[in-house]
Amino acid sequence: MADPHTADAHDSHDAYARGTQEISEQVATFNLFQGLTKWGSLAVAAVLAFLTVWFMPGGSFIAGFIVAAVLLVGGGFFLRSGKSEAH
Repeated sequence: MADPHTADAHDSHDAYARGTQEISEQVATFNLFQGLTKWGSLAVAAVLAFLTVWFMPGGSFIAGFIVAAVLLVGGGFFLRSGKSEAH
């Protein structure tokens, strides 16, 4: 087995400089996760509102569709991403 406490391992650790690693893939993955989470949550909320209004006593398909459409339009307005400023 290799000994992790060799001089080479110590030298490579000292060669690291904070902030020099390329993180563009991590940033892209995080942004994708954020987008899927917020838009997926809006879609689930719209479907739940639609089904709740449709199947409630006295509810109708048209009323449920209108509620879901209003929720989607309003949520889309508030969730769309604005201009982001880089740090």
